[in-house]
Amino acid sequence: MNRRKIKHKEKLNIAMFGQKRIPSREGGVEIVVEELCTRMVAQGHNVICYNRGGHHVSGSEFDSKRLKEYKGINLKTVPTIEKKGLAAVSSSFFAALCCAFGRYDIVHIHAEGPAFFAWLPKLFGKKVVVTIHGLDWQREKWKSGFGSKFIHKGEKNAVKYADEIIVLSKGVQDYFEKTYGRKTVFIPNGVNRPKKQKAELITEKYGLEKDSYILFLGRLVPEKGIRYLVEAFKSVKTDKKLVIAGGSSDTDSFMKELKDIAKDDDRIIFTGFVQGQILKELYSNAYIYTLPSDLEGMPLSLLEAMSYGNCCLVSNIPECTEVVEDKALVFKKSDVNDLLTKIQKACDCPEMIMKMKEQATDFICRKYNWELVTDETMNLYRR
Repeated sequence: MNRRKIKHKEKLNIAMFGQKRIPSREGGVEIVVEELCTRMVAQGHNVICYNRGGHHVSGSEFDSKRLKEYKGINLKTVPTIEKKGLAAVSSSFFAALCCAFGRYDIVHIHAEGPAFFAWLPKLFGKKVVVTIHGLDWQREKWKSGFGSKFIHKGEKNAVKYADEIIVLSKGVQDYFEKTYGRKTVFIPNGVNRPKKQKAELITEKYGLEKDSYILFLGRLVPEKGIRYLVEAFKSVKTDKKLVIAGGSSDTDSFMKELKDIAKDDDRIIFTGFVQGQILKELYSNAYIYTLPSDLEGMPLSLLEAMSYGNCCLVSNIPECTEVVEDKALVFKKSDVNDLLTKIQKACDCPEMIMKMKEQATDFICRKYNWELVTDETMNLYRR
């Protein structure tokens, strides 16, 4: 089916799927979709997001009311089979079906798994754009079985059927070029300049004060390197606490394993999933923020941490070092001893930390801008 040509400055009908749901902080994809969609709506475009059904990834206690509209974005919840591996497949299929038969100029699919269904809207003459948020088949939970096959095929279908592919890092761009000979467009994520918050709720709830803790914030999954972080921190000589903020993803077994490693060190605090004011206070008052990942797409939590003026300690994977350049502390990926050394140095050298904190916000907010990201995405839609 032929696709009509999109005119310059024409108001577009845009559909998005692949996110779990918006509004939500269940993962980076959800934040990206919300930031893009709210700005596209502000520019006068009609945007619909197909949300997954089922419970919040960190547990039903975090479920929110199903909305039909949010900040001008139309929301539709699609049928979802709530079993591990089937939630993404089923919701993506029904979303792709809706997109195929809907009156959309652009169908924007987020992540490799959902891209499996890129052929469906393409068959019905839609312009299909896929954002690769990371090479998801590398993640621990998708290394084998049906999920692994589905994600690998999703990657191949993105290459075969997408009119445009957006990548968030140069490493992933190189991967698509070398593996498939496929050109992609590099558009990184953005970040907002936040207002810092005083430590109030976190003092009341966890006994935390400004600069009294080291913060990790993210999903509790093996590839985030949290096991190394807990093991390293236990040998650090400091009165500071280690705050691990985030919920488990799909299974609680890894969370239990982490708590077991940490059980004899009362300086280590597990908050569970956080959002809203507590999240803002945690970012605002940390001594340092650490992201010890083995694997990342484009780490939004790192951008957010720096936007709050944090000195960051990251693993030396390109997806982190490309973001921080020389404005953060870096340790060797998966190396517990090097991580221990760097945390100890950070605790022993507050002047160095304060110097890095002073330059973090301006550096990151100049480098990653959501308005620019939205404009570049809209230009790609019209190409």
